[in-house]
Amino acid sequence: MAFASPYSLCPILLFLLPVCVLAQTSQSISLDSTLTAALDKNDSWKSPSGDFAFGFQQIEAGMFLLAIWFDKIPEKTIIWSANGGNLVQPRSKIQLTTDGQFTLNDDQGKQMWAANLAGSGTISYAAMLDSGNFVLESQDSTNLWESFDQPTDTILPTQILNIGSSLVARFSEMNYSSGRFLMRLQSDGNLVLSTVHFPLLSLNTGYWSTNTNGSGVQVIFDLSGSIYLKAKDESILSNITSIGASSSNFYQRAILEHDGVFRQYVYPKNDSVADGRPMAWSSQSHVPDNICMSISTQNTGSGACGFNSYCHLGNDQRPISTCPPGYSPLDPDNEMMGCKQAFVPQECDGGQDADLFDMRELSNVNWWGGDYELFNPVSEDWCRQRCLTDCFCAVVIYNTASDCWMKRIPLSNGQQLNVEGTKALVKIRKGNSTTAVASGLKKQKSALNLILTMLFSSSAFLNLVLSIATLWVVFRKRRITQPSGGIQGISLRSFTYKELEGATNNFKEELGKGACSTVYKGILAIGNNNLIAVKRLDKMVTDSEQEFQAETSAIGKTNQKNLVQLLGFCNEGQHRLLVYEYMSNGSLASYLFGKSRPSWYRRTEIAFGTARGLAYLHEDCSNQIIHCDIKPQNILLDDSLTARISDFGLAKLLKTGQTRTLTAIRGTKGYVAPEWFKTMPVTVKVDVYSFGIVLLELICCRKSFDQDAKDENQMILADWAYDCYEEGRMYMLVQEDEEAIQDIENVEKFVMIAIWCIQDDPLLRPTMKRVSQMLEGAIEVALPPKSSN
Repeated sequence: MAFASPYSLCPILLFLLPVCVLAQTSQSISLDSTLTAALDKNDSWKSPSGDFAFGFQQIEAGMFLLAIWFDKIPEKTIIWSANGGNLVQPRSKIQLTTDGQFTLNDDQGKQMWAANLAGSGTISYAAMLDSGNFVLESQDSTNLWESFDQPTDTILPTQILNIGSSLVARFSEMNYSSGRFLMRLQSDGNLVLSTVHFPLLSLNTGYWSTNTNGSGVQVIFDLSGSIYLKAKDESILSNITSIGASSSNFYQRAILEHDGVFRQYVYPKNDSVADGRPMAWSSQSHVPDNICMSISTQNTGSGACGFNSYCHLGNDQRPISTCPPGYSPLDPDNEMMGCKQAFVPQECDGGQDADLFDMRELSNVNWWGGDYELFNPVSEDWCRQRCLTDCFCAVVIYNTASDCWMKRIPLSNGQQLNVEGTKALVKIRKGNSTTAVASGLKKQKSALNLILTMLFSSSAFLNLVLSIATLWVVFRKRRITQPSGGIQGISLRSFTYKELEGATNNFKEELGKGACSTVYKGILAIGNNNLIAVKRLDKMVTDSEQEFQAETSAIGKTNQKNLVQLLGFCNEGQHRLLVYEYMSNGSLASYLFGKSRPSWYRRTEIAFGTARGLAYLHEDCSNQIIHCDIKPQNILLDDSLTARISDFGLAKLLKTGQTRTLTAIRGTKGYVAPEWFKTMPVTVKVDVYSFGIVLLELICCRKSFDQDAKDENQMILADWAYDCYEEGRMYMLVQEDEEAIQDIENVEKFVMIAIWCIQDDPLLRPTMKRVSQMLEGAIEVALPPKSSN
């Protein structure tokens, strides 16, 4: 697009623009200027008014986006970005080189992005304008490149979209890579909102348009808050959005959001002009009115809310993606990416396992893709049964016209209908099992059928087959018979209270005691060791029965060398007991804070093992587990001093696809993450915080709080570690440990990892998988941010 030089006067032909774009002053950015991504402080190039800034913004722990943002408001809202799909690390640079290039290089000097210059001119300077446009100018003030010509997902007042220009929605709210929706002013003059063939950006299904084929030439966003499509003769063809808010009083932006809706926002510049609006971004207008109902075709693609989900509007008129029964989100961090089956699908063997499946009804829900058969007229019961015996069938749609639409996965373009008369019947495995246990029982059943067939058809095999059948019956009986009080779906041993009372000699030898439980040593022949640890829950009320069952079931499925293995349980009357492996070397607390200091090597191995165990709980379990009480007392040591995480009494289980939960404060003072004390959901990042404190204790071989410290500045270990890091004196943390001093590089690295883990903002904390990789040297550790105190 043509844009006036920062120093030019208004064009004479004012009628060509809806509002005259006043000449803007700017502060020139000279050649050889650079900006560097840094964790503690990021410089930026600001517009003269200070409304906008150009530079690096930290998007996730240690990763940066080169962007333009509103700089005067607390939200620092990003309106343009260069490297959304390829974030860079600290020490990456954007540079206006002396030879007239504008490039982004990572911390290793590799070019990650560059401005694609138009024409033959050479850059003389750059400028961040008060309009929000970043420009590269030649010596004669010719625009060689400008951000307004390279929009990402947002446009601003005075910005123009010409034919061929596009806005591309980001992948998710915090992921700035390209997503599933696109707005384009097509060559035929029609402005279209469309899904794309993700991950490509080619158009798929149009779901909204101005219907201006052959006439539209420019999309205009004027200073009065109107966005419209203009014809060649300057007439307005279509008003897209209009809010009637002056840019002198309000910040404005319009964005194609990750949910596929084009929304226009305003933000009051001060309280006096708010006119009842909050001092925050508020949506004033949007298209389409209902994206869920706008995408309802047989075209390919995932629709508004992703494959296997269905779409409906929430109270705020934003689309909500909902998984049908038996399905879970494909990406827990982005619900708009659709759903997946959370059970073992039906096998194609003539419908012999139909009795293992059931149909769940969803009223007024339909999917507009995946049809492979239509039966009419049939009854609803016939339709249900047909799907149960058809291994291809995932859902049937039944309506008042007695139509039975058979659908296979993936299901696309799902929506909650506004009219009665249609229902979706979703096939799921009974019990909603995520394991192949049911499938295994079915195979046993099939094997028996084969044996019986052979028995009656061939007398030569009579004795052999009778023996096999007898063994099979005995085996199956042992597999499916479970003592009273058992927990369905897991292979833990169910003990009677009398057995455990005898094994512990009437609970004689106490190993430890917590707020709600006591652990006793016992002797019982189970597994490869006769020694066991029996945890007796002191208080158990009726309301916690379901939680006990769920926790035992989930923890019983864990199998990782850095977790204490749960061997069995007792769920008899009022007695609730858990039977664990016995750990001969006790807890990390007694080992670490005893009379002698453990070796530096052994402490690092314990850190590695604990990190691996937590990473397993967070990412590799069928149900994500937040431990909620990571501390040295709950990290046990086996015969070889391998770290084994224990005591899941406070653990919080997340349902499939769930990433956060609201719950009362859990854990132990000194190890509890700050978000526990705020009215906000907790995630696995609370365990990351606790691990950070434990890691500092392992490094320094001291408790997180020491009221007897020689210096009061050293009483709180986390604060002291911050001080030592900021002052470049991390050796002070291990000054009496010669072995650690000799490995000071790793000491410093571990301290930086710990500081990352105990960031107040959970989003800045790395995942435990990333922590484990940093500890073991698989990935580099970025410099953590400095303390805000």
